[in-house]
Amino acid sequence: MGCASRRRTSADSASIPTIGAVPASVVLVHGLRTSASMWRAQLDALDRAEIPARAIDLPGHGSRMAERFAVATAMAAIGDAVDAMTGPVILCGLSLGGYLSLHWAATEGAERIDGLIAAACGTTPRGAALEGYRRIAAGIGRLPDRGAGLNRLMLRTFVPEPGRTDVESGGIALDVMADGLREISVVRPIDAIGRIRVPILLVNGELDHFRLQERRYLAAARARPQVPASWSGLLVVPGASHLVSVTRPEAFSRLLLGAAARAD
Repeated sequence: MGCASRRRTSADSASIPTIGAVPASVVLVHGLRTSASMWRAQLDALDRAEIPARAIDLPGHGSRMAERFAVATAMAAIGDAVDAMTGPVILCGLSLGGYLSLHWAATEGAERIDGLIAAACGTTPRGAALEGYRRIAAGIGRLPDRGAGLNRLMLRTFVPEPGRTDVESGGIALDVMADGLREISVVRPIDAIGRIRVPILLVNGELDHFRLQERRYLAAARARPQVPASWSGLLVVPGASHLVSVTRPEAFSRLLLGAAARAD
């Protein structure tokens, strides 16, 4: 699926980089412990617009919960999904899926996608912050229910319906945290951004605790050599939390529809 035959154009809005003269198909990559079911609202919206879309389950999640999570197998899952689509392709990932999508696009995605949306992944996962998160996750994992009750409480408190049901319907991967947080330490998102040569839109919820370095990410995207400035954008969704596509599903769906359907 080489891009030599695809015409890329600059966007008429920095907030939604456009990627071609025909509607693009969309591949969606979920966050840590969730699954493809979290994208139900976006898949419905894309289907109504007759835009081909596919949400995948990463290893260790959803229909693949029995597997161990590893970056290498996650890269294969993303690549298989992208290559199964026809025409121009937008890759969209959230949280863990966003970090992995950036990593895949930089290491394996050359000439395989036409645009990238990276959501809720605006803080580099390394150093003291990552180690602290790993210790908290390990403590939760030692609870008698492995954190199932705490997860339900967090969803009830911070995720309104129908998003809460969308997240839970694919199952919550309670046992993936150790593998996920260990493996994600190899990802270097800012370095990855510098090697990507397609439009990048960074999307964060206004209340997201993972948006601390979003301006560094945007600066890295805008510093890419021989890439139009309009191919780099940052969108902050008002009132949205970390699970921006679930807490503000209509806004996120409109964003995807615009990126997939609009052309310069």
